[in-house]
Amino acid sequence: MLVLASQSPRRSEILRQAGIPFVVRASPVDESPQEGEEPDAYVLRVAEMKARAAAAGPHETVLGADTTVVIGGEMLGKPSGPEDARRMLEKLSGRRHEVITGICLKRGAEVKRDRAATQVWFAPMTAAEIEAYVASGEPMDKAGAYAIQGLASKFIERIDGCYFNVVGLPVARVYRLLSR
Repeated sequence: MLVLASQSPRRSEILRQAGIPFVVRASPVDESPQEGEEPDAYVLRVAEMKARAAAAGPHETVLGADTTVVIGGEMLGKPSGPEDARRMLEKLSGRRHEVITGICLKRGAEVKRDRAATQVWFAPMTAAEIEAYVASGEPMDKAGAYAIQGLASKFIERIDGCYFNVVGLPVARVYRLLSR
């Protein structure tokens, strides 16, 4: 049985759609970036912390995952409030950024880690579009303050890489790791 160490409804939905059976057993972990930590190291560390924190039996595999948005060297996590969401969306508007997800599979003492990266191009957004999107509430619990599968879809010009990675879980990569 796969144990998903995440409360994310998006990750649960992706696994369900892919036909991968799982149960959710998430424990809170400190997701704060460490001083000078690079985005790849950050998502891999947090994914592993989540996998290690979840309760699991000896024959269960735990999946931990963490996603961040990176633009101009800055990691954009979940916004702290509407003003922070506005700031992030203004930064993303009309530019390319990268979405990185770290994944960790843990079964007993065995740990496998991997990451996926997807390039995303945002269309330019007007101040009114940003304000309306922030007012919708959708950006508030999303890394980078947007949901590609939601209202923000109309602002995404193109992507290069895995769509599901941008949603929050590179499911094909997870499946490959599970199959090994």
